[in-house]
Amino acid sequence: MTQKMTKDDFLQKVFDFQNENEWSFKGEKPAIIDFYADWCGPCKMVSPILEEIAQEYQDQVDVYKVDTDQEQELAGAFGIQSIPSILFIPTDGKPQMAQGALPKDQIVQAMKDVLNVA
Repeated sequence: MTQKMTKDDFLQKVFDFQNENEWSFKGEKPAIIDFYADWCGPCKMVSPILEEIAQEYQDQVDVYKVDTDQEQELAGAFGIQSIPSILFIPTDGKPQMAQGALPKDQIVQAMKDVLNVA
């Protein structure tokens, strides 16, 4: 199941962008963060795909959702200008952002390439 994420959750579970300059991931397993808004049509297309992935890969990946309308500071910290934007965060290395309503096969491929999840 995907988890809604607030700025406070993000600071604790992902990265404390307020106090740290160098990327330092706080999670124990790779993560996917969906930056979305309730009114966004393409976001609504991606949402059930991410729910499936969250269930299928629940032991390997955490899947979070950030409502850009409610969490404007968090969206701003990542320079989100179009939604959906999906952030892939490996346990080691830098996160990578993908924009647009990606089909499931592309999300799964990014999980393999970026997150090293088989």
